[in-house]
Amino acid sequence: MHQLYYQHPGTWFGDCMPVYAAGAFQLFHQRDTRRPGPFGEPFGWALARTTDFVDYDDLGEVIPRGADDAQDQFIFAGSVFEAEGRFHAFYTGFNRDFAADGKPAQVLMHAVSDDLEHWTTQDGELVVPQDGYDPDDWRDPFVLRDEPNDRWVMILGARTGADKRARTGRTVWFTSTDLENWAFQGDFWAPGRYTMHEMPDLFRMGDRWYLLTTEYSDRSKTVYRSSDSLQGPWSAPVDDAFDGRAYYAARSASDGEHRYLFGWVATKEGDDDLGAWQWGGTLVVHEVYQRADRSLGVRIPETVRAAFSPATELITEPIVVSAADGRQTVELGETPAGEPFLVSMTVIPRTLRSFAIGLFGDRAGTDGYAFTVRAGERRIDFDRVPNYPWYRYDNRGTERPFTVEPGRSYRLEIVVDDSIATLYVDGVALNARAYDQPGQRLSIAVQDGELRVDAVTLATR
Repeated sequence: MHQLYYQHPGTWFGDCMPVYAAGAFQLFHQRDTRRPGPFGEPFGWALARTTDFVDYDDLGEVIPRGADDAQDQFIFAGSVFEAEGRFHAFYTGFNRDFAADGKPAQVLMHAVSDDLEHWTTQDGELVVPQDGYDPDDWRDPFVLRDEPNDRWVMILGARTGADKRARTGRTVWFTSTDLENWAFQGDFWAPGRYTMHEMPDLFRMGDRWYLLTTEYSDRSKTVYRSSDSLQGPWSAPVDDAFDGRAYYAARSASDGEHRYLFGWVATKEGDDDLGAWQWGGTLVVHEVYQRADRSLGVRIPETVRAAFSPATELITEPIVVSAADGRQTVELGETPAGEPFLVSMTVIPRTLRSFAIGLFGDRAGTDGYAFTVRAGERRIDFDRVPNYPWYRYDNRGTERPFTVEPGRSYRLEIVVDDSIATLYVDGVALNARAYDQPGQRLSIAVQDGELRVDAVTLATR
């Protein structure tokens, strides 16, 4: 049972539509009951409210789904915003039976509210799939104000053609001056890379526009592009993601000072390390920031860090872990069982092949998990250690690109809540699931090189 990350009891957290209003983050989202599995029972939108990403007020379902024969049998993703003195929700009405009847399965719908809790669907205001686009993949609208042009812009995920394996996924766009009549403007970003675009997001930070897309045909993650203008072109940084495969469908929202990313960490079938990733899971929030080169990084929100008790020092003086041509492991202590914790450390790598932070290790030191920073391969991954008998963990996609600079100091933070482990280092995040935890041993290991460890602390809730 998660005690820090948000997941409503008896349900799994789906796509999040965050908006900052009335002094709090209002998190509209789907709650999947998984009866009998993901997308088994139709759902609407529920609402959870938070100011700190630690404590949440549950408002229950606020936009109920329609009847089984209605367009909004399921309410898929969309966006919420305030305009003209009221709140608006543009969302996807999905009926899983319509495609077989030759009707569009996914159509955009509109609802309005005065208080975020009571919503009225606007009859007749449907944005249907345009000619040439797949009528069954037309979803996840995001609406923003384009002040210089005195208009509203709506982007959404779409694709062309009938072949679901064709990489025709794209983001399309509409414009409107009254939020009722929408003019189709064609493709907004059509890179020919993915079979479908989901959960598009668009915001300005500093002097740069950022376009987010979640895709499921390449690496199944949320990626981004940036541009000097809404017209593009959209360029990719070397690392175009925020997290790994386990973190999906991320949308952002800002309180005017900080921007945060709201995505869900997927579960695995059967709560098994070898199980396939499933749709839906647990909400995890990252803070987004702009680096000096205008790429985007993420870090632990300060309110989440502050939720932990004062930290205990696990080492009181710097230590050096080294192995000239092999591996050396140093035990750092024990982490608590059954409650969230935060491990923080500062390390300075010398020339080395890799170093690893071991979690959930048994007392014999022969079983556990690890986040491994592979300097030689320029990546970080999460896996079972040792991975024997091969293989014990399906970690496809549970990795991030990362370049180690010898002599540079790095601050690593690892948040653990139940089966979720979240690593933050130098703007890079990596979420993973660890279901079979053999113990509480915390360790650090170095292979073919040297690492100075200046500080290691442990905080609990």
